[in-house]
Amino acid sequence: MNQANDYLVEVCDLKTWFPIRAGVLRKTIGHVKAVDGVSFRVPRGRTLGLVGESGCGKTTVGRTLLRLIEPTGGRFLFEGEDVFAADAKRIKRLLRDMQMIFQDPYGSLNPRMNVEQIVSEPLLVHRMAGYAQRRDKAAELVERVGLSVEHLGRYPHEFSGGQRQRIGIARALALEPKLLICDEPVSALDVSIQSQIINLLQDLQEEMGLTYIFIAHDLAVVEHISEDVAVMYLGHIVEFATRDALYAEPRHPYTQALLSAIPEPAPVKTKQRMVLSGEVPSPSNPPSGCPFHPRCPLAEGRCREEIQTLVPKDSTGTHLAACWKAKTG
Repeated sequence: MNQANDYLVEVCDLKTWFPIRAGVLRKTIGHVKAVDGVSFRVPRGRTLGLVGESGCGKTTVGRTLLRLIEPTGGRFLFEGEDVFAADAKRIKRLLRDMQMIFQDPYGSLNPRMNVEQIVSEPLLVHRMAGYAQRRDKAAELVERVGLSVEHLGRYPHEFSGGQRQRIGIARALALEPKLLICDEPVSALDVSIQSQIINLLQDLQEEMGLTYIFIAHDLAVVEHISEDVAVMYLGHIVEFATRDALYAEPRHPYTQALLSAIPEPAPVKTKQRMVLSGEVPSPSNPPSGCPFHPRCPLAEGRCREEIQTLVPKDSTGTHLAACWKAKTG
């Protein structure tokens, strides 16, 4: 069991709501509850996979932690310090240790800057090195991510998608961070390139002792890279467990449906597909009770009235699910 000081990241009751405005005076008439009460912890040097359908709030979680989006409520402790309570000067210092790898390997790179300028820009922004030191650091980083120093003078449009993502990773490493939030870093890449980037991230984690929050909708990728997995639905975490426990015996019906949709390479099917009915409810008008109950084949009266918090569903107390009907044992 990890002690409190083993956790690099501790998120408690995170909420990110976006106002809905209408009328001439732009009065707030409601909120889109993109993230609504999310809590988790990530030990140092481990990878938490954050998974769910598009629109479930997982990317909003990552952007909120880095203050790219301001939180509505909750706490985010980084090495015991509340990031949300920090002032602008302190935030700038804290963000040296927290960086993001974006989903779009082209849109996240400035087309007017060459590789050297892109990779060394964080050092310039934080005034951490002179020109010669920045150039040397950029050369070191591009080689570390599998590119060549000859690439330093080239521009983003001259590279493939996989190479651009390597440039993005190099930029994220420039300040030698402790936490990387990876926002679907391989979803825009070919399958053959995905494995190369995943292997690169794993090698970097081992070399540099990095901690990852890996956001994705591809559960096969998450299984490969993560030690712990949190499953999100409509702004809530509905299941949290170690990778092995979650993939071996998912407890929440939503997780079971997601895992049943993973294609099997074998010609003979070994699992039954669980198809969900209906559409994902709007986060601006979520259902009462359990947010999943309109689509859940196991829903009963209590599910429509009361929301279940994450509670242990195994003997070790580490496999958590937010479901009244989830099997315990």
